[in-house]
Amino acid sequence: MPALLPVASRLLLLPRVLLTMASGSPPTQPSPASDSGSGYVPGSVSAAFVTCPNEKVAREIARAVVEKRLAACVNLIPQITSIYEWKGKIEEDSEVLMMIKTQSSLVPALTDFVRSVHPYEVAEVIALPVEQGNFPYLQWVRQVTETVSDSITVLP
Repeated sequence: MPALLPVASRLLLLPRVLLTMASGSPPTQPSPASDSGSGYVPGSVSAAFVTCPNEKVAREIARAVVEKRLAACVNLIPQITSIYEWKGKIEEDSEVLMMIKTQSSLVPALTDFVRSVHPYEVAEVIALPVEQGNFPYLQWVRQVTETVSDSITVLP
């Protein structure tokens, strides 16, 4: 069990590393938005994660969400291994991970679209808010997806 401890501690850092990669900024200690002077509202951009069975499916979904302006950018991370329980059995599959940058307000529409085209019975779509990052990049994400955001009514 002690040999697993270093691996487990590295896994805890993975979400922060992925969000850092998405934002293009090095990890730093959180600071209040008012101190940054950027005008970015923490959490207004999200990084969503979707797993796909292969690169063809991932590319098709990625192109579609960017064309529909549900996302500004999608990174495809090939050859991940997923181990999970499904219908009472432990499964292990090679998949492609999609890292999707979008406005947080678009996550419900993004989720609905992915579910409508994804081949899995239960598609993985999870999103994490981006608290901070490279302001010009976060601004670009919002600008690219702005026209969709304006036309979607978000209920409280």
